[in-house]
Amino acid sequence: MRIAIPIADGRLCVHFGHCAQFALIDADAATKAIQKRTDLDAPPHQPGLLPPWLAERGVTVVIAGGMGGRAQGLFAQHGIKVEIGAPCETPERLVTDYLAGALKTGDNLCDH
Repeated sequence: MRIAIPIADGRLCVHFGHCAQFALIDADAATKAIQKRTDLDAPPHQPGLLPPWLAERGVTVVIAGGMGGRAQGLFAQHGIKVEIGAPCETPERLVTDYLAGALKTGDNLCDH
């Protein structure tokens, strides 16, 4: 699986649609192991662009602090599962917790 996490200063960025980079983490769901991390610069902000952009890069899961309802629907249309309300941790920590079924999520930090 490939998991995308919006990042700023090496940690999850709560402003999903306006982050500067994404960490793409390749992980093995069976062994619950991280295999590889690739950081990509985000494309210029444009509503509706990120779901197809991330889908084209093989992303199957997004871990985010917050995300608007429209964006969530667009990700679902592209077959990408979204985890919302994640804490501002490192991508590796978030993915390790997600794979272990221990990712603690809270409120959706986005109101649009």
